Amino acid sequence: MDTTQLLKGVLDLAVLAAVDREDGYGYDVVRRLRAAGLADVGDASVYGTLRRLYAAGALTSYVVPSEEGPHRKYYGITPQGRTALQHQGKQWVEFAQTMSDLLEGRAA
Repeated sequence: MDTTQLLKGVLDLAVLAAVDREDGYGYDVVRRLRAAGLADVGDASVYGTLRRLYAAGALTSYVVPSEEGPHRKYYGITPQGRTALQHQGKQWVEFAQTMSDLLEGRAA
Protein backbone atom coordinates (compact mmCIF):
# COMPACT_ATOMS: atom_id res chain seq x y z
CA MET A 1 0.00 0.00 0.00
CA ASP A 2 1.24 3.48 -0.86
CA THR A 3 1.26 5.30 2.45
CA THR A 4 1.98 8.70 0.92
CA GLN A 5 -1.68 9.75 0.81
CA LEU A 6 -2.36 8.38 4.28
CA LEU A 7 0.63 10.29 5.63
CA LYS A 8 -0.61 13.59 4.18
CA GLY A 9 -3.78 13.25 6.19
CA VAL A 10 -2.05 12.63 9.51
CA LEU A 11 1.22 14.55 9.22
CA ASP A 12 0.05 17.33 11.55
CA LEU A 13 -0.80 14.74 14.18
CA ALA A 14 2.49 12.91 13.68
CA VAL A 15 4.57 16.09 13.97
CA LEU A 16 2.71 17.24 17.08
CA ALA A 17 3.28 13.82 18.64
CA ALA A 18 6.98 13.92 17.71
CA VAL A 19 7.57 17.19 19.58
CA ASP A 20 5.16 16.53 22.44
CA ARG A 21 7.71 14.92 24.77
CA GLU A 22 10.79 16.85 23.66
CA ASP A 23 11.45 19.91 21.51
CA GLY A 24 13.28 19.28 18.26
CA TYR A 25 14.73 20.98 15.21
CA GLY A 26 13.49 20.21 11.71
CA TYR A 27 15.69 17.29 10.72
CA ASP A 28 15.49 15.88 14.24
CA VAL A 29 11.70 15.69 13.84
CA VAL A 30 12.15 13.99 10.46
CA ARG A 31 14.45 11.39 12.06
CA ARG A 32 11.99 10.77 14.90
CA LEU A 33 9.14 10.18 12.47
CA ARG A 34 11.23 7.82 10.36
CA ALA A 35 12.45 5.95 13.43
CA ALA A 36 8.80 5.54 14.48
CA GLY A 37 8.07 3.76 11.20
CA LEU A 38 7.07 6.58 8.85
CA ALA A 39 9.88 5.84 6.42
CA ASP A 40 8.17 7.61 3.51
CA VAL A 41 7.95 11.01 5.21
CA GLY A 42 9.66 13.70 3.17
CA ASP A 43 11.92 16.38 4.59
CA ALA A 44 10.09 19.19 2.77
CA SER A 45 6.71 17.97 3.99
CA VAL A 46 7.85 17.99 7.61
CA TYR A 47 9.51 21.42 7.34
CA GLY A 48 6.36 22.83 5.74
CA THR A 49 4.19 21.27 8.44
CA LEU A 50 6.41 22.70 11.19
CA ARG A 51 6.11 26.19 9.68
CA ARG A 52 2.35 25.88 9.25
CA LEU A 53 1.78 24.58 12.79
CA TYR A 54 3.98 27.39 14.13
CA ALA A 55 1.98 30.00 12.18
CA ALA A 56 -1.25 28.48 13.55
CA GLY A 57 -0.01 28.79 17.14
CA ALA A 58 0.33 25.05 17.78
CA LEU A 59 4.12 25.26 18.04
CA THR A 60 6.61 27.69 19.47
CA SER A 61 10.16 28.10 18.20
CA TYR A 62 13.54 29.29 19.36
CA VAL A 63 17.05 29.31 17.92
CA VAL A 64 19.96 27.44 19.49
CA PRO A 65 23.45 28.57 18.42
CA SER A 66 25.82 25.90 17.16
CA GLU A 67 29.60 26.04 17.08
CA GLU A 68 29.78 23.24 14.51
CA GLY A 69 27.41 24.59 11.88
CA PRO A 70 24.39 26.78 11.35
CA HIS A 71 22.13 27.65 14.24
CA ARG A 72 19.19 25.33 14.70
CA LYS A 73 15.58 26.37 15.01
CA TYR A 74 13.87 24.22 17.62
CA TYR A 75 10.13 23.68 17.86
CA GLY A 76 8.10 22.92 20.97
CA ILE A 77 4.41 22.31 21.47
CA THR A 78 2.15 25.02 22.90
CA PRO A 79 -0.96 24.49 25.04
CA GLN A 80 -3.01 25.05 21.88
CA GLY A 81 -0.92 22.42 20.10
CA ARG A 82 -1.35 19.97 22.96
CA THR A 83 -5.13 20.44 22.78
CA ALA A 84 -5.00 19.82 19.03
CA LEU A 85 -2.85 16.72 19.61
CA GLN A 86 -5.36 15.31 22.09
CA HIS A 87 -8.34 16.06 19.84
CA GLN A 88 -6.74 14.74 16.64
CA GLY A 89 -5.36 11.74 18.51
CA LYS A 90 -8.86 10.82 19.67
CA GLN A 91 -10.18 11.21 16.12
CA TRP A 92 -7.38 8.98 14.82
CA VAL A 93 -8.11 6.23 17.35
CA GLU A 94 -11.80 6.27 16.42
CA PHE A 95 -11.01 6.23 12.70
CA ALA A 96 -8.47 3.42 13.08
CA GLN A 97 -11.00 1.35 15.05
CA THR A 98 -13.64 1.90 12.36
CA MET A 99 -11.19 0.76 9.67
CA SER A 100 -10.21 -2.28 11.74
CA ASP A 101 -13.88 -3.17 12.16
CA LEU A 102 -14.44 -2.85 8.41
CA LEU A 103 -11.44 -4.97 7.55
CA GLU A 104 -12.42 -7.65 10.04
CA GLY A 105 -16.04 -7.72 8.86
CA ARG A 106 -17.46 -6.35 12.09
CA ALA A 107 -18.95 -3.17 10.62
CA ALA A 108 -22.69 -2.62 10.92
